[in-house]
Amino acid sequence: MKRKEFLQQTGILSAGLMAGKVSFGSKVQDFPVVRVAEANRNFKSEVIERAIKTFQSKVKNKELGWLFNNCFPNTLDTTVFYEEIGGKPDTYVITGDIDAMWLRDSSAQVYPYLQFSKEDNALHKLLKGVIRKQTHFIIKDPYANAFYNDDNKVSEWKETDDTDMKPGIHERKWEIDSLCYPIRLAYKFWKVTGDTAPFDNKWKEGIEQTLKTFKEQQRKNGLGPYKFERKTSWATDGIPMGGYGYPVRPNGLICSMFRPSDDASIYAYLIPSNFFAMVSLRQASEMVRVISKDNKLASELAALATEVDAALKKYSTFNHPKYGKIYAFEVNGYDSYNLMDDANVPSLLSLPYLGAVKAGDPIYQNTRKYIWSLDNPFFFKGKYAEGIGGPHIGLDMIWPMSLSQKALTSSNDAEIKWCIDTLQKTHGGTGFMHESFHKDDPTKFTRKWFAWSNTLFGELLWKTFNERPQLLK
Repeated sequence: MKRKEFLQQTGILSAGLMAGKVSFGSKVQDFPVVRVAEANRNFKSEVIERAIKTFQSKVKNKELGWLFNNCFPNTLDTTVFYEEIGGKPDTYVITGDIDAMWLRDSSAQVYPYLQFSKEDNALHKLLKGVIRKQTHFIIKDPYANAFYNDDNKVSEWKETDDTDMKPGIHERKWEIDSLCYPIRLAYKFWKVTGDTAPFDNKWKEGIEQTLKTFKEQQRKNGLGPYKFERKTSWATDGIPMGGYGYPVRPNGLICSMFRPSDDASIYAYLIPSNFFAMVSLRQASEMVRVISKDNKLASELAALATEVDAALKKYSTFNHPKYGKIYAFEVNGYDSYNLMDDANVPSLLSLPYLGAVKAGDPIYQNTRKYIWSLDNPFFFKGKYAEGIGGPHIGLDMIWPMSLSQKALTSSNDAEIKWCIDTLQKTHGGTGFMHESFHKDDPTKFTRKWFAWSNTLFGELLWKTFNERPQLLK
């Protein structure tokens, strides 16, 4: 079943099935069991279960305890498939309702578990397996965004997509963040655990492929090897101009044909993703220098990071008449700017979360005010909530991910509490986060099973519990 059809059939149309069983944000003490039964969970981690029990025993808000129990372990419960190949961990991670592993989603889904990995050897091996699987996929095709665990499985897009579809690829949408997220996961894994076992010659080959791909998509020497066209009535699913996108003027930035929403970019220099690339290149440089002892590759990675950084300083900002200097969402090098933000990460809102800018950076703060306002065409405000959405689902649909990111990038207690309160009252009676919900009716939502959003909300609750427990009353 195609993704858009799935959303229509299992999202908004079935959204209200549990409505009425749970009050939104109420003090009701009895909540239905919606977490998958223990016997049917894909993976069990004692340290995660202890964290859930600790949270529930100390947080007086019982609904938040219920939500944390449902959401935080959702990736482990339902989306991970662990095995050992040649004596080495290998972990396949699906997004939820789609049997494919996105490099982006899989990284984000397991990232919050890294902080527990030293306390649970099985969890530690699971995470090593994710890194190895991602390395395998990147080497197979660094331009692809989503893969199957079985090379014999035929993609639903095979007959519609004009691009180089290799066996085992689900979708081949070139997104900068697809190569950044595995580095983010690997770097954090290394820093938290000190374990260098996953970072062998194959991993270094994946880094070399990443560097090569980034340089190709700077388009200094032509359009590069990648193109993508799709036979579709959904405009954001295809790339114009013969599959290469609208023209850009080379300036040091990296082209991304698609956004982290899997929607086509309008102007290919996608600013949040270029910020992410700058951070990831520096992290990869450090790892290659320290672990792989390859100073030449480390220097090349660092040099590209410096080049992207310089280009961002020169080309990423726009002088807005109302908000002052802000970051644009997309540019083309011809002084064209797309001003907006999308809920998917990397986003402009998420830049501090990714370590790309300081939260107090004046340009970021101006940008934050702009994107969380009705001046952002994809900011929606309704009876139940306000937040950022995007073209992927359409108008009036708020993504819980934007509310989680607003809280994760804030130091304001009232703002953080408001975000959590809003997420608590907009789960649509299901006990889980969704891809999006309608601003006026949270029982109208898309994707009942979206592990990234669930785990991110769990990450927010756990962070708040440890740093600002008074906000969880």
